[in-house]
Amino acid sequence: SINSTENYDFGENTGVESSSRSLNWFSLLDYIGYNGNYGPRVMKRAMSAEVMMDATPTSATFVGDSMTGSGSGGGSGTVSQTNSVKFIVPVIAKDGETKTQSSQGSKPTKPIQIRKNLNETVFFMPQLRTDTAGNIVLKFKMNEALTRWKFLAFAHTKDMATGVLEREIVTQKELMVQPNPPRFVREGDKIQFSTKIANISNKNVVGNVKLELFDPFTNQSLDAAFANTNNAQGFTALAGKSTVANWILQIPENGLGALQYRIVAMSADFNDGEENALPILTNRMLITETKPMTVRPRETKNFSFKSFAENNSKTLKSHKMTLEYTSNPAWYAVQALPYLIEYPHDCSDQVFSRYFANTLAAHVANSQPKIKAVFDKWRELPESMMSALQKNEDLKTAINAETPWVLEAQSEAQQKKDIALLFDMNRMSSEQADAIKKLLARQSSTGGFPWFPGAQDDWYITQHITEGLGHLKQLGVAQPADLQVITSNAIRFLDAQIIKQYEHLLKYEKKIRLDNDHLDWMLIHYLNTRSYFKEMPIDEKLKAATTYYNKQIEKYWLDKGFLAQAMIAQVLHRNGKTDAARGILRSLAENAMRSEELGMSWKNTRGYNWYDAPIELQSKIIEAFQEITPEDLNNIDEMKLWLLKNKETTHWKTTKATASATYALLLSGKNWLLDESTPTITVGNKFVDGSKINKEPGTGYFKTTWAANEIDKSFANINVTNNGEVSNWGSMYWQYFEQLDNIKTFEDTPLKLKKKLFKVENSDRGPRLTALSDNVTIKIGDRIKVRIEMKVDRAMDYVHLKDTRASGFEPTSTLSQYKYQDGLGYYESPKDASSNFFISYLPKGSYIFEYEVIANNKGDFSNGVTTLQSMYAPQYTSHSEGGRIVIE
Repeated sequence: SINSTENYDFGENTGVESSSRSLNWFSLLDYIGYNGNYGPRVMKRAMSAEVMMDATPTSATFVGDSMTGSGSGGGSGTVSQTNSVKFIVPVIAKDGETKTQSSQGSKPTKPIQIRKNLNETVFFMPQLRTDTAGNIVLKFKMNEALTRWKFLAFAHTKDMATGVLEREIVTQKELMVQPNPPRFVREGDKIQFSTKIANISNKNVVGNVKLELFDPFTNQSLDAAFANTNNAQGFTALAGKSTVANWILQIPENGLGALQYRIVAMSADFNDGEENALPILTNRMLITETKPMTVRPRETKNFSFKSFAENNSKTLKSHKMTLEYTSNPAWYAVQALPYLIEYPHDCSDQVFSRYFANTLAAHVANSQPKIKAVFDKWRELPESMMSALQKNEDLKTAINAETPWVLEAQSEAQQKKDIALLFDMNRMSSEQADAIKKLLARQSSTGGFPWFPGAQDDWYITQHITEGLGHLKQLGVAQPADLQVITSNAIRFLDAQIIKQYEHLLKYEKKIRLDNDHLDWMLIHYLNTRSYFKEMPIDEKLKAATTYYNKQIEKYWLDKGFLAQAMIAQVLHRNGKTDAARGILRSLAENAMRSEELGMSWKNTRGYNWYDAPIELQSKIIEAFQEITPEDLNNIDEMKLWLLKNKETTHWKTTKATASATYALLLSGKNWLLDESTPTITVGNKFVDGSKINKEPGTGYFKTTWAANEIDKSFANINVTNNGEVSNWGSMYWQYFEQLDNIKTFEDTPLKLKKKLFKVENSDRGPRLTALSDNVTIKIGDRIKVRIEMKVDRAMDYVHLKDTRASGFEPTSTLSQYKYQDGLGYYESPKDASSNFFISYLPKGSYIFEYEVIANNKGDFSNGVTTLQSMYAPQYTSHSEGGRIVIE
């Protein structure tokens, strides 16, 4: 609680320090029972403080509740204070000040010193000196803000007796101006600038208050430019009460950038002034609109950039147009391989992933000399090794340094740079040998692998490693003798697990029906993994178990998920039942989702289990189609297209997903890596000659830009011919400056965005939301809920959502924090002019983001717009429409 205080009258501004009362810090603790002999001797000292302000006559009240101390004997205690302790504030005048007349013109007022140092913290170096009585005097200079401060101090002696002090200081003057400026203003805004005039003296005050506006760079007056023509007005403040003064300002569009304001209140006896800067934001915003393009093999396609063609705003000013294009995105799968090698954790499955990546890379490199030549070129071109997060900073709404994903960008870039090491044949052989050595050491006598050394054998980890060995076997990769031993022992462990499972089932044969469905994910995964190694011997116990479960999968496959169906189809095919396997694939094809842009995929609910992962699902189905129906190239390529489009907007974050995807993309269907075709592209009347543009080796990625004076309406028509066997993709970017009020919703995009405002009112049933419309009035102090509705048609990584606010609104939450809402995690970062939401992973679906603001200033304001963009694939972007807000 804050105790009542008395105000000191220091007289004229003489610059002479008044004497101060002592703050008896340690002696207040004399009677606290300390164990040991340090407390009484050390604590019997007094402390006083002298606080200085470069200001007019002011009192700083030091108010306290309690303080605590402790000695090395281990005791501690708390004492309540009933009396306030005053900090005396001497007044220090500056040279060159002029005196002004009072409102009555009877006599000159005291010198007006404008308060400018309004920092929220006071920093000083403690200079401790004792007087002859042993009292400690602490002197420091206060900032000039008139407010309540918290004073914290900690003191200790050489023998570690300690004391802690916590107090509140109130800096105040008899007459105070307390402006209520917004955090910023925008060009074109009309705002009521207000200040509170507080009179804490014991007599009525009559005077004048004046608002002056200046250019902070040249100190020239800006009153006329901001329509501040009647900048002085009279006021009357009753004793102990406050009054308010208002000015209507019209913010001009002059590109000033900042405004210096000065408010001075004067009377015959008192005066006060405050000066500070106010940012002025341009009402124009750089908007980026995009037209993503996907072109199938041997296809010619026309694209219409509707938002560019149909926008006829007279206030719009084009900045530039950019075309980026990737002619062979299959190479992005190769660039993901180093992630398998450089994964930092040394668990058993990651050790195997290193071996798998090196072996797969060797297989890819040795399959075609052209592929090896691309790797050599990558070493020479640093820009080829940039992370997707680091590319195209000029086309993004937020530069990478402003996002939480700087480390992710650097990490991915480093992985791509490691391509040079990955395809170093000597290093590759060494890595393979090292991985095999570690796997041999990890494998137990039973043949199983623990997740980490020292743990128990893990059925799934062992099965996962064995499945990977099966993939390499399918490729015809020669296995060293040690690896053959590892494989044989692992299968022995897995066979023992399935026999144990079957015998446990037989124990309860009388209580359960054996012809019911007794399949689970691990059993189906086992049958699929074991089917890679048909040549391995099977004893009678294992034969009985596998025969039973093979009949189960034939009978109950339709009740299982898509991933399980793909694995079952492979098992049936390897068991000689190809017709049944093809029937399963026909069923899978009938249940697939097909998209002109995204290809062929299956609905999947992303969960926490290994069998819920969408990348692994897609990869396994591709593998099944490639093995059972290799002639079905059309469906296989459609499935591979979905994987590539997924890589376009997401970062494969697990070694399992990366291994599965690269295996499916590189080793099924047509060999896309060999395609070196160049697309034929025409933008409006301009032919884009790909042979004269510097392209990234392998991917064929390039970017070209046209300045504003080169752009015309014909650019809305883009014609692309894909001359190769791989689906291509790219995007057109149009960047332009536009008044916030005139921005229209961008709807020609896979991302849909709407911004709505609601007035929050209390009712007997709780808060009630009323949508803002022409007949809803917003008044000072009203709570407004900002609602952002977002819909995405595909999963995306690293998404930035930015909502710009009206300058008359003040956010209720100002702390950046991580939030989790409706199954979505994101980082919210409020700023002065906007609220930012950073979403590391955004699944396909619809989402609502909400936050509250308070109507803080009267006026007519631009409401700003909301923008949404994938930082990983900036061609996917959207924005809401602009508008205006009136606060009465």
